[in-house]
Amino acid sequence: MIVFDLRCPAEHVFEIWFASSEAFEDQRRKGLIACPICGASDVAKAVMAPRVSPKGDRAATPSPAQVKQALATLAAAQAKALEGSRWVGSRFAEEARSMHLGEREHAAIHGQATPAEAKALVDEGVPVAALPFATQGPETLN
Repeated sequence: MIVFDLRCPAEHVFEIWFASSEAFEDQRRKGLIACPICGASDVAKAVMAPRVSPKGDRAATPSPAQVKQALATLAAAQAKALEGSRWVGSRFAEEARSMHLGEREHAAIHGQATPAEAKALVDEGVPVAALPFATQGPETLN
């Protein structure tokens, strides 16, 4: 795994992990990477300071139990954020676009979208965000 600092045209800098440099280039070329702040998909690598490990005391690697707890906390936060949100399944792109265009009343929804559908929504200015955990219908992972 490799981490890159990325920058969008609005100068937002954010960090993403990739399997390799080639994976980053492939995802960038396909427009699958978007700025989490403004949604712009025209991102580039930002200047990064080299990561040099200090000698001597090093930060402890989290234990499996700590990782499990952190993931459980994130899943609980997602479940709370989705309270009152309606599951729309594979109709997510259609529903989100309809609300954005004023064809139906705005409401909190969540569902599934292909990478191409998600990119099209972002390109059209529809405010969307990926969830860290998949949802399984109306309920979320606990």
